[in-house]
Amino acid sequence: MPVIECVPNISEGRRLDVVARIADALRTTAGVQVLDVQSDATHNRSVLTLAGDRGALKDAIVRLYDESLRAIDLRTHHGEHPRLGAVDVCPFIPIESVSMEACVELARESGAEVARRFGLPVYLYEEAATVPARRNLEDIRRGEFEGLAAKMQRPEWAPDFGPAAPHPSAGATVMGARMPLIAYNINLATDRLDVAKKIAAAIRMSSGGFRFVKAMGIPLEDRGIVQVSMNLTNFEKTPIFRVFETVKREAARYGVTVLESEIVGLVPAAALTQAAEYYLQLEGFKHDQVLETRLRAAE
Repeated sequence: MPVIECVPNISEGRRLDVVARIADALRTTAGVQVLDVQSDATHNRSVLTLAGDRGALKDAIVRLYDESLRAIDLRTHHGEHPRLGAVDVCPFIPIESVSMEACVELARESGAEVARRFGLPVYLYEEAATVPARRNLEDIRRGEFEGLAAKMQRPEWAPDFGPAAPHPSAGATVMGARMPLIAYNINLATDRLDVAKKIAAAIRMSSGGFRFVKAMGIPLEDRGIVQVSMNLTNFEKTPIFRVFETVKREAARYGVTVLESEIVGLVPAAALTQAAEYYLQLEGFKHDQVLETRLRAAE
């Protein structure tokens, strides 16, 4: 059976009752599995991971926007993570027996339906983008909710679907199709935000770093530390261990150590196997030596 993953990011990470209500609405959609829900109060953002077939996900996405737009008001929203919408971004990812082209079509159909039902401007990104300037999410999101009205007055930023002005409380949303990415954060044992920002600039693609890394430095004020927050968009070409080692070396330049790292949401097993091979210096290791992998193959 074809399996598509969907990883919507909603602009709420503090009112966990609201997040739970949204997740519960998705769980009632036949044919959809809610695989994971992770909320971050500092970012004020939650990441939900869904899986299902094309038809089921289309139904789930309508429920997602219905619940989110009634519960989230960006006029009173504050958090460290950039955002332009109540449902900020909603990507579709091919997992099994489905093509990227099918995910692109699903993103465009869902975007048109969301715009029609909710009067919400919709931008298409990554593989679903209609113009090259909209492939990168950070370009669409630049200016955030507060700058969206002025941005949308420029002809080049008319939405792909929906009205040519922001929704009063929900802003706009970004939909698209992409390959799996890893949301990966490294926390530093310091409160020096300048160090986190310098490290982020050193490793991200937009300022000359790794081709498949997006990064920013943010404070975790409740813990008195700072974080290098990242998206790794191709773990095969830029593996986790390489990013971790680079951040550790860059931090050492400023007399700072890595406190810990975290993965937000789900991660492909192959990405963790890469890290194990590297740190354990495994020779001739094969992925099917993982017990669970062999068991699945036998089934």
